[in-house]
Amino acid sequence: MGQTLSLTDPTLLPASADASFRRYFRVLTDSGSHIVMDAPPDHEDCRPWLHVARLFRAAGANTPGILAENLEEGFLLISDLGSTTYLSALDETSADRLYRDANAALIRIQTASRPDELPPYDAVLLMREMRLFPDWYLARHLQVELTTGQRQVMEAAFQAILANNLAQQRVYVHRDWHSRNLMLTEADNPGVIDFQDAVYGPISYDLVSIYKDAYIRWEEDRVLDWTIRYWESARRAGLPVPSDFADFYRDFEWMGMQRHIKVLGIFARLFHRDGKDSYLREMPLVMDYLRRACGRYNGFGDFLRLLDEIEGKTLAAGYTF
Repeated sequence: MGQTLSLTDPTLLPASADASFRRYFRVLTDSGSHIVMDAPPDHEDCRPWLHVARLFRAAGANTPGILAENLEEGFLLISDLGSTTYLSALDETSADRLYRDANAALIRIQTASRPDELPPYDAVLLMREMRLFPDWYLARHLQVELTTGQRQVMEAAFQAILANNLAQQRVYVHRDWHSRNLMLTEADNPGVIDFQDAVYGPISYDLVSIYKDAYIRWEEDRVLDWTIRYWESARRAGLPVPSDFADFYRDFEWMGMQRHIKVLGIFARLFHRDGKDSYLREMPLVMDYLRRACGRYNGFGDFLRLLDEIEGKTLAAGYTF
């Protein structure tokens, strides 16, 4: 790849790693800075990344440019979107502006949506993600074995959540649209990364990812304001959001339940299977998001009580399942 781009005397520095087997290196040359993605073919397939990068860029999103590729050995040379994540840039002063930019970029991506370009975020995948919760968070991390009655309560909650998710209108879904995957850039903000798992699914999913972010907490009134602003812009753009914001916000919250259930399982798996313990400190916030949403909607009282028992938040006897 150095010969392809005529790079002379490059300096290679670690750039970042993520929750997969991919690694990233920054290449500094006289002509500028580039990023090398190292994705071992035995564990990672670069083709979905390439497809989504081009798809989102065509929609007007600022994804990395593709400078060279070697799929046989799992290497890509891509443009450098910098090292400043939204997570490191967000504060009380910058949040409104940065989230406004993120909403605009998300709407551009969603407006370009077409069926059959990305894998479907269907019932099988949505449910498989929720199954990570009992398999990894409960059984492996907490070493909890559910009773038959408790498992019935959990399954009833999963089915209710799934029905809502599947009833939502579908668009392109980044699937990890949050503060670690959006880069602060001088022009065409934000830069968008880590999109290789994109799918065609529920319209509220990416909004949940950014406003109920596992890595940063905001007061609920600010989240409500940002969500309203997205909904208003989405309606003006002709996206298929409900005409009543209350209906959209309900979908947003129920989609959040699915994501939080999944993320708790993923974080537990990253620790126990992959030895990545940094995600453990994010679990309490994710569980808090889940419990708050369950407490706001009829039909989730039993599931919330189950979470209380599991988390040891209530010691009183009397909950029967």
